[in-house]
Amino acid sequence: MTQLQLLTGGSQNDPSFHQPLLTALLEAINTVPPGGHIFLCVAFIRQSGLALLDAALTEAQERGVALQVLTSDYLDVTEPVALRRLMLFAERGAMVKIYQSQNNAGFHLKSFLCLREDDLASFQATAFVGSSNLSRAALTQSLEWNWCLKVTPQSSPEARRSIVELQQQIACLAADPRMVELTHSWIDAYGQRYRKSAGPLLRQISGDTLADEPFPPQPNMIQIQALDALQQSRAQGFKRGLVVMATGLGKTWLSAFDARAMKASSLLFVAHREEILRQAEATFQRLEPDAHTGLYTGEIQQEANWLFASVQTLARAEHLTRFKATDFDYIVVDEFHHAASPTYRRILDYFRPRFLLGITATPERTDQADILALCDDNLVFETGLREGIVAGYLVPLLYQGIYDENINYDEIPWRNGRFDPEALDHAFASRKRAEHALQKWRQHAGQRTLAFCISIKHAEFMAEFFSKAGVKAVAVYAGSAMARNAALQQLDEGDLQVIFSVDLFNEGTDLPAIDTVLMLRPTESRIVFLQQLGRGLRLHPGKTHLVAIDLVGNHKACLSKPYLLQSLLSGGNGSGKGEMGKLPEGCFVNLEPELVPLLEKLKAGIRVRVEDDYRTLKEQLGYRPSAAQIFHYGVDFSKLRKQHGSWFALVHGQRDLNEQEAMVFTQHREFLLGAIETAGKTKCFKFILLQAFLNLDGLRNPPALSALAKESRLVLERHPDLLALDLADKQKAFAADSADWLKYWKQNPIRHSTEGSSGNLDNYWFEVENNCFKAKIVPPEHAETLHGMMQELIDLRLAEYRRSKGLEQRIAKLESSGRLKEVAVPASFAPLDFQEAANEVPYFPNLKIACGHFKTGRADEVEMQQVEGYSGQLDPERHFLARASGNSMNGGKQAIEDGDLLLLEWITPEHAGSITDQTLAIERQDETGDSQYLLRVIRKSPDGSYLLHAHNPDYPDLAATESMRTFARLKAVLR
Repeated sequence: MTQLQLLTGGSQNDPSFHQPLLTALLEAINTVPPGGHIFLCVAFIRQSGLALLDAALTEAQERGVALQVLTSDYLDVTEPVALRRLMLFAERGAMVKIYQSQNNAGFHLKSFLCLREDDLASFQATAFVGSSNLSRAALTQSLEWNWCLKVTPQSSPEARRSIVELQQQIACLAADPRMVELTHSWIDAYGQRYRKSAGPLLRQISGDTLADEPFPPQPNMIQIQALDALQQSRAQGFKRGLVVMATGLGKTWLSAFDARAMKASSLLFVAHREEILRQAEATFQRLEPDAHTGLYTGEIQQEANWLFASVQTLARAEHLTRFKATDFDYIVVDEFHHAASPTYRRILDYFRPRFLLGITATPERTDQADILALCDDNLVFETGLREGIVAGYLVPLLYQGIYDENINYDEIPWRNGRFDPEALDHAFASRKRAEHALQKWRQHAGQRTLAFCISIKHAEFMAEFFSKAGVKAVAVYAGSAMARNAALQQLDEGDLQVIFSVDLFNEGTDLPAIDTVLMLRPTESRIVFLQQLGRGLRLHPGKTHLVAIDLVGNHKACLSKPYLLQSLLSGGNGSGKGEMGKLPEGCFVNLEPELVPLLEKLKAGIRVRVEDDYRTLKEQLGYRPSAAQIFHYGVDFSKLRKQHGSWFALVHGQRDLNEQEAMVFTQHREFLLGAIETAGKTKCFKFILLQAFLNLDGLRNPPALSALAKESRLVLERHPDLLALDLADKQKAFAADSADWLKYWKQNPIRHSTEGSSGNLDNYWFEVENNCFKAKIVPPEHAETLHGMMQELIDLRLAEYRRSKGLEQRIAKLESSGRLKEVAVPASFAPLDFQEAANEVPYFPNLKIACGHFKTGRADEVEMQQVEGYSGQLDPERHFLARASGNSMNGGKQAIEDGDLLLLEWITPEHAGSITDQTLAIERQDETGDSQYLLRVIRKSPDGSYLLHAHNPDYPDLAATESMRTFARLKAVLR
């Protein structure tokens, strides 16, 4: 069957108007299957027109369609910026050639051919020949005439012959010697000519006013703050840094602005997905149109000085070794929360740029622990959802937590931190659940909805169900009948109401028109949950807010999402700790009544054992936490080792070590514990030495002492805070490759790690042999796995060291001022940083002193607080504040209510006094090693024993035991 159609663009009020070329051309491009061909042969190309086809051409290349573009420099009308954009397609396999019209004939072609199948038995094609070049005006507005010819296997021989002839003419033209391959060098030369020619004037004549931007993009206020922080960080000596910005605030643009600020002549941008790389390259190219960008596909691109590479390709040894460690001034690692994987680590350990920037939207320090270690624990700048909404760069969020009443998640298997996909797929294909979702969608949704589904089957089921209910809906996924760009365009134009998607829109996709997200899948990962929300938070004309409709089930992996969101929007860090503040104007977190008791039950859960913390964090993250993540989550490692022996013993007990890791742990557990996990940390040098040892692949190839000393100095310089803390001024002046530095490093961590001192076993795990530093017993087959396990522990120890040194510095400051004496505080209390201020004493926000039964509390955070309503003299060395919890003491003359602020005095040898009939705070350790606290009146029995008495008669007296210790006396109740 043959279809011949005349497309006559122009004003829709013109009686001759039929259809602009753009609509038909996009339909033809989107229907070319894998193995097909697309040919664009036009006299000139403007960026405005290429942008209209960009998404469709990109998706065509992704599904295996061959792309060929033939254009010209005729009259210098083709824009250099459009040619730079075409280089992105050329890097991914497209043939892009340009006809050099100087001293040659004019070039007036305007032809497009979409060849779906060129086998004569099943020939299918769509061709356009007419008057339209590739510009916005020509594709959408101008009065244009174009013939559209559609050919199928049933078409006449003449029609098929016409397509064959057009294809042959394109092939002849491509082989013409006047046609040259497009390169960055050619664009450079052409750009100089273009700026002096009539090209800009012709642009105005053509009506293509949206082609060139009159001014380059400028950073917004949040980006300006981040750029200032980055500049200060580099001034302090840091060579790596992490920036955390909520989705939608312009992380990629920030990296481009910073690269420009650094005047980076060579740049590497690393990401894990092709879509992120393509968008990033387009962003950098837009900011610096003259930059030579390029995609790394396995061959060094001599022209490209700004290189964009996938981590999967670059991390392979045969690719890494094609570069020198110092080849790049500036390295950007996008979606940096993925960077803790071994593939990323190989890249980060190999290169030595002037600066490395990690960018991510991960919201909380626990999530960031691993990646912070990769950035030398240097969190340069952080801004979240709340700040973005308040500043007006993101729209307000209206969250509707819907009880997922038709699914009992307790019946769905939970394996390795996630629900079983097959069980979910079966449970979700339910008409009752679909009807429930449809009802809630109709109640809350806006105009344009993106819905997240668990699988293709689920997406198809939901799209069919909504469609039968009269909703314009479609399922979109890799290989779906409708192309992604077509679905988004129809959604934007109102021809669709809902897109049901599967793993297409989580990362790297800008969808500003979306005003509703419908969450139909249980997202175990908080990072993925926030990425999905971020798809709709971007500004768009006419959009006032984003509605999030979330089906929340009866499982803590689901229930944590509303609490996380409440925390982030109210100014918390997403950890669930600290006080909740007011939400930004226009933001709401609404929960159906059935969810409230489930959330309260979740919040009321008491951490008892280390493995409980471990499992909780694993469920929050969606993967096995690292040692550093558990540390930042608040787990006490002395308690962990008391219960389990070591970090990897805990992980092994949770069956989270793979077969190789379990074998290495069994054979080298003492080495991991003694050489790293419990090694002394008077200074950071031992861990810097081990990091350098790993950087040099020391388990496989023991490094020479000179190489190890040099690498150690380079690692230490990446930690300017530690270098300033632990290195004397004399040694700071030593160069990394100097004899003085080598001598110093030999006398310090190398000697202490090999010869031993004080008979400590951990000093004997390494030895010097033939002037090389080596681990004593490490079979080659264990080297790779042991390397990764050692790295995890080194990251932990450096994090511990930073925290401990911060506390020790505060104590030293107090001791030097003469204001800190020996104070017998509980061992679990952090050292205090007292400040000179009248009636100001330490306040422990996490220390809950029970007025009921013993209650677990933490004293790992402290702040100074003004005391009001107390006339007595206060001493910050003797007095402190904590909250009461419970009602056992709410009787008598000095009644204590739940939540009252208690003023207490440490019990020390100097201030002990009598304890009988006094209201005292008592400490004990439970069976897990956690500290517990209780407030009671001490009564002495006739037999000489002591009882803990409550003012409230509902609470019986408790017998004092040897496991209990009085540590503070109640001075006053402050309300």
